Amino acid sequence: MKLTKKHWYNIIFVVVLVLIIFTPVGTFVKIKFNQAKMLFFSPTNIEVSERVVISDFDWNLVDSNGKPVNFQEMEGNIILVNFWATWCPPCVAEMPSLNNLYVDYKDKITFVFLANDTMKSVEAYLEKNTYDFPVYYSKEKEPIELQSSSIPTTYLIDDQGTIVMKEVGAYNWNSTSVRNQIDELLAFSLAE
Repeated sequence: MKLTKKHWYNIIFVVVLVLIIFTPVGTFVKIKFNQAKMLFFSPTNIEVSERVVISDFDWNLVDSNGKPVNFQEMEGNIILVNFWATWCPPCVAEMPSLNNLYVDYKDKITFVFLANDTMKSVEAYLEKNTYDFPVYYSKEKEPIELQSSSIPTTYLIDDQGTIVMKEVGAYNWNSTSVRNQIDELLAFSLAE
């Protein structure tokens, strides 16, 4: 059987598709695609009427040193919670923006990076990328208001426990809109 030009195009298409989906080349392409998307999309505020308040901060975590931490210890602070993993291309794509935000705001708000990964993988990833943000691991189900079936999922929570931003997927968390929202929350918090 002689292969026609159309058959060859189909074979090449399938091979390229397999490479993109199932190999490190594909992971690289997915990361770059998500980074390109982030140039156009930054997180937005949740409409005030649609915001929810975290009903229960009792959530047991473990930090990167294995020390138990309860989310209740962070209650009353402005908190950025990010669910992520080292094997997740959109998570990897948004990490530089989150790290830049962390560097500038680490002394002003609380950051909780929740890894869905092994401590060893996370440690190697952080070292390779020279990130030093705090990573936690969940010991139990997160509060219902923070539950999501996808990663990355990121929440910005005000000091009253209200979720003011929530995004699923890769976004530019170091954008002017996010910084303005955090600055506004900080100003409001200081005024109280």
